[in-house]
Amino acid sequence: MLTANKKTARTDTSVNFDGLWLPLITPFRDGQLDIRAVRSLACYYATSGISGLVLFGSTGEGNLITLDEKSRIVNAVREAAPQMPIVLGAGAIDTRTMCLGIRKLDRLKPDGWLVPPPYYLCPAADGLVWHYKEVAWATKRPIIIYNIPKRTGTVLSVELMEHLCQYTNCVAVKECDPIVLSAMNARGRLNALCGEDMAFLDHCLQGGLGAISASAHIRPDIFLAVMNLAKLGRHDDAAMLFAPLKPIIRLLFQEPNPSPIKQALAILGLSSNELRLPMTPVSEALAKRLGQALGRLPPVEDVSDFVLRNQAGGKATP
Repeated sequence: MLTANKKTARTDTSVNFDGLWLPLITPFRDGQLDIRAVRSLACYYATSGISGLVLFGSTGEGNLITLDEKSRIVNAVREAAPQMPIVLGAGAIDTRTMCLGIRKLDRLKPDGWLVPPPYYLCPAADGLVWHYKEVAWATKRPIIIYNIPKRTGTVLSVELMEHLCQYTNCVAVKECDPIVLSAMNARGRLNALCGEDMAFLDHCLQGGLGAISASAHIRPDIFLAVMNLAKLGRHDDAAMLFAPLKPIIRLLFQEPNPSPIKQALAILGLSSNELRLPMTPVSEALAKRLGQALGRLPPVEDVSDFVLRNQAGGKATP
């Protein structure tokens, strides 16, 4: 294997990549960025207790947004929520082109980068090491490896990810395979962030400390409560609270992401349902089912009461 023999120092941020991170949608109106909605969403989630925002991932339609638009979004989020840590997503087929974009946006001083392997090419291990070394040369900021084979066609082994985190400024992994995520938690050598929302509960019960969850757009309070109860060792209570989320999570990924999430946010009055082509809105049938499922979630006040009682050692029903 090609050795990544230079450890790049983390000189530009002190953010810990744990807790709940939200891969924020990108709101549009009449085909253009809706900057007012960006600010509104940033304010809303800044008060929810999440650890930070991830911009320009697949949930944020990152490959359909120009560099100029990305700069405007980062500036809008910073204006609305100046204390909120921000990680930027970067992905492409060509590593060189991707690194040019990273260098340009790195001037905005994000707290880190979320980077998958090159799309479609399926390089061997040596090529993957080269890819992440090039990213490490493009930025001194921390890199979160994004292991998502269904979008890239490439499976990163746990050993390779450990190697990258040892010899480059890769500091964490967003892992989307529940089995691999469990193995990483058991080995305890990597900062593993849950990237599969249905595996969120198991990840927390196994001692996992972080997640990047698209479904948390809907009810971040429940995700945070599950995480906190798991830390307290209240596993049954965490499972009880997570149960109402399962039907919603299934529906949110029944059609291509982020269409169902945008539909749900539109139902909740938090954003419009507009996407950038070739992404399109959900079917009428799914929109109806999402509305019904959202109505069955426990009220925010009930969740808060449930958590407070369990922290005090009592019992409550969400």
